Amino acid sequence: MGPRSARDLRAERTSEPAEPHDPAANRSYGFPVGLWRALARYRPPGTGHPRAWRSPLRGPWLTSVFGLILLVTLPVVTLTGLVSYIAYAPQFGQAIPADVGWLRLPRFTWPTSPSWLYALNQCTHVILGLVLVPVVLAKLWSVMPKLFDWPPARSPAQLLERLSLLLLVGGVLFEIATGVLNIQYDYVFGFSFYTAHYFGAWVFIAGFLAHVAVKLPRMVTALRSRSLRRELRTPRSRTLPEPLDADGLVAAHPAEPTLSRRGALGLVGSGSLLVAVMTAGQGTGGGARKFAYLLPRGRSYGDGPNGFQINRTAEAALIDTRDTGSSWRLSLAGGLGRITLDRTGLLAMPQHTATLPISCVEGWQTTQTWTGVRLRDLAALAGVPDPTSAHVRSLEAVGAFDRATLQGNQVLAPDSLLALRVNGADLSLDHGFPARVIVPALPGVHNTKWVRSIEFSDG
Repeated sequence: MGPRSARDLRAERTSEPAEPHDPAANRSYGFPVGLWRALARYRPPGTGHPRAWRSPLRGPWLTSVFGLILLVTLPVVTLTGLVSYIAYAPQFGQAIPADVGWLRLPRFTWPTSPSWLYALNQCTHVILGLVLVPVVLAKLWSVMPKLFDWPPARSPAQLLERLSLLLLVGGVLFEIATGVLNIQYDYVFGFSFYTAHYFGAWVFIAGFLAHVAVKLPRMVTALRSRSLRRELRTPRSRTLPEPLDADGLVAAHPAEPTLSRRGALGLVGSGSLLVAVMTAGQGTGGGARKFAYLLPRGRSYGDGPNGFQINRTAEAALIDTRDTGSSWRLSLAGGLGRITLDRTGLLAMPQHTATLPISCVEGWQTTQTWTGVRLRDLAALAGVPDPTSAHVRSLEAVGAFDRATLQGNQVLAPDSLLALRVNGADLSLDHGFPARVIVPALPGVHNTKWVRSIEFSDG
C-alpha cells in the first residue's frame, strides 16, 4: 500500500466511527469517586457532547500559542494599571479606592521626570489592553469545549483548577468590559469604576497566577509539539487536527477546515492591529490621530491655541463665570498666613514656560506649551520654601476631583506651574481659566482647573 495523501488522512480523521469516541469518557475519577460519577449521571443539556465542537483547529498547540501571547502581555497591562493607582498618591487618601486593606500597594514618591512618564504608562495600559481583546476572545474560543465539559471536575485538584479558571476568565472579562465602558464614559454598571476595576484586577491576578502554575508545564509541552514555522507554511488544504488530547480540546469528530492555523493566527493578529490603529492616535498624536475612532476624544479638537482635548468642561463642572471674572482671587496659605492674589498680580510675577503633556486614565494625552508662575515661587511667597505637600482646591462645584494634594517634589519641580496661558494665549474657560495647575508626569485629573486656593505644608 502506497503512502496516504493529506486528503486521505483528513478523511480518516473526520470519518465518524460506529461508537463515538469521547476522550473525556476515558478519564479516571479522583477522590471522592462517588461524587464525580453521580454528577456525571446528571448532565445538563448542552454539556459534554463531543460533536458540538468540530473545528479541526482547536488543540493544545493553538491554545498554547494564544496563551503564550497573553502570558507575556497581560502582566504588562496589570502592572501599568497598578502603577497608575500609585501615581494618584494613595498616601494622601486621594486614590480611588482609598481604603484597600491588605491589598495596599507599596507607596513611594511618584517622580516628575520624565514628564511623559504617566502618559507612557497609561497609554500602554489602555492601548495594549484593547489590542489584546481579539487575543483573549480567540483564547476563549480555543478552550470552549472545556467550558462545557461535564462533570465540571473529576478530582479536588481539578476542581481547584476550574475555580482558578473561573477567576481568570471572569476577572479578565470584567476588567475588559469595565475598562472599555470607562473609556467611553458609559457608566451603565452603576458602581464606582475605580473601585471595581482595582479589586477586579486582584481577582484576575489570583486566577492568572494559579492558572499559570497549573498550566505552564502543559503549555511548554504543547508548544514543543509542533513547529510554528511549519504551521505558518501549512495551507488550509493540508491542515489536519492535532492528536486527541486528554483535556478534550481536540474535536473527536472534526469537520473540514475552513481556515488554516496560519489563517487563524493572521485573523487574530489583524484584529489586534486594527484595534491598535484605531486607538493609538489618542496617545501618540500626529497623523495617527485621524484614525482614532474608538476613543471618545474625537479626531479633531478645533482651531486655535486652546484647540485640544478637554476632560471636563466648565459647564459640566458647574463653573459660574461670575467667579472667574475680575473678582477672582487666588488664596495662598502657608507659614505667613493667608495671601490673596488676582490674575494681574500673578501675571506680574516671573513667568515660566514649559512644554508638558496632560494624560488621563482613559489613555489619551496631549502635549502643549504652558506659561505661568512656578509653584515653588508661590510656595516661597506663602512662607513655605521647602514644602512637603500642597493642597489645591478648585472652583468646581461637583465632581470627585475638585481638589488634589501634590507631593513636595511635584511642587518644587522646575516645570510645575500655576498656568495662566497656553500656546501663547490665555487659557479658555474649559481649559481652566483663570488659572490651572500643570505638573510633569501627574495624572490629568490632578492638574486641577479653575484653581481658587493652594495650601502649602512643610509637614
